[in-house]
Amino acid sequence: MNAPVGNQNLRREIPAGFLDALKSRFGERFSTAQSVCEHHGRDESPYPAMLPHGVVFVQTTEEVAWVARHCNDHKVPLIPYGAGSSLEGHILAVQGGISLDLSGMNQVLAVHPEDFTVTVQAGVTRKQLNEEIRDTGLFFPIDPGADASLGGMAATRASGTNAVRYGTMRENVMSLKVVTADGRVIETANRARKSSAGYDLTRVFVGSEGTLGIITEVTVRLYPQPEAVSAAICNFPTLDAAVQSVIEIIQMGVPIARVEFMDTAAVKAINAYSKLDLKESPLLLFEFHGSPSGVKEQAEVVQEITRGNGGMDFEWADRPEDRSRLWTARHNAYFAGLQLRPGCRASTTDVCVPISRLAECVSETAAELDLASFPYTIVGHVGDGNFHVLMLLDPDDPAQWEESEQLNRRLVERAIRMEGTCTGEHGVGLHKMEFMLAEHGRDALDLMAALKRAFDPHDILNPGKIIPPA
Repeated sequence: MNAPVGNQNLRREIPAGFLDALKSRFGERFSTAQSVCEHHGRDESPYPAMLPHGVVFVQTTEEVAWVARHCNDHKVPLIPYGAGSSLEGHILAVQGGISLDLSGMNQVLAVHPEDFTVTVQAGVTRKQLNEEIRDTGLFFPIDPGADASLGGMAATRASGTNAVRYGTMRENVMSLKVVTADGRVIETANRARKSSAGYDLTRVFVGSEGTLGIITEVTVRLYPQPEAVSAAICNFPTLDAAVQSVIEIIQMGVPIARVEFMDTAAVKAINAYSKLDLKESPLLLFEFHGSPSGVKEQAEVVQEITRGNGGMDFEWADRPEDRSRLWTARHNAYFAGLQLRPGCRASTTDVCVPISRLAECVSETAAELDLASFPYTIVGHVGDGNFHVLMLLDPDDPAQWEESEQLNRRLVERAIRMEGTCTGEHGVGLHKMEFMLAEHGRDALDLMAALKRAFDPHDILNPGKIIPPA
């Protein structure tokens, strides 16, 4: 069972001598080996593998520019590759071409603690960054769960568990170094905290998923490590009660750092996978940051709200090792879910709605999923209205794939009807393209397509993604 790809799977012809030129330039850092191409031709999406013709392992911006010029001259697709953790088919070589592996560009280039900024190469991962800046007393808060690369996180406008307090990559990327389709190298901004000088090119490239340019360096904001951190779990009798509590907490203006939701199936999966003994009912996982008195005050307000919705007493995790265990378990919810149905293939989806419509959207979605022929879990960064559905499908049953797609379609239509979006953080890739027209309208899509043509006239940069065929 694999997701269909329609007419997107049209491999381009590679000109004679093209691959030889790459081999001559990069030697062992260019590979056409089947195993290497297979590794770079699949991600965590349910799509079948779509292999590039070859993979280049680059180490500098200058090398990226050379590859881009070479591909542009010969109209060969070029797909940036970071950690390979995408969920919507972002890195698949739907038209063949070259996979550009940036994982070797993994240097922290400049830390400016007095300005609360750091500049890194695109292949630096979030865990690596926080480890290297630990002694500064600062940290980078964007945490999508997977140990993704900063370049990939910028390209997909990633967010994660801390977004409710610290924002997403959109708010935290200050500047980028980008290689254009024809091999030019540009800086989108300087390190000043604000600017009124010209178009905001940084925001154009953040979220462009490798279709407008190749990010090679990222400058991001840092934050002081909080003086006090505390985490707590609160169980609820119903899904509605848990989600309603989140809505009231946000509307009260409580500066909570993280608030994550898990339905009963997700809690059961995490207990089994991570060897925990959480009460198996809908729950919220909170984290509070601030001064000791501030954390205490936040927790008291949140406890009062949750009790008003039938929430049970908090179970606290104050020690760093206990918090780490809880959050690691939450981040492993995807892999834990897979264990609910051994041998299954997962289809994941996410939407984001205004916080006032969250309870309604989650409840209607769960009611539909309860009637499905396969198991599912729901988890979410519900503090910002974003939740995820994991559908566990029989890989030998095409009917289940079609059923899951129909459920996904109705979920997205529901979110858009509630003035939300088809994806809060997964990105568009292949899987969400069909919903772009409903969300944005034809005129906006035409403008996006015109931007794509202006930046990439030969359509070599990650072709077949984001913008559906007219």
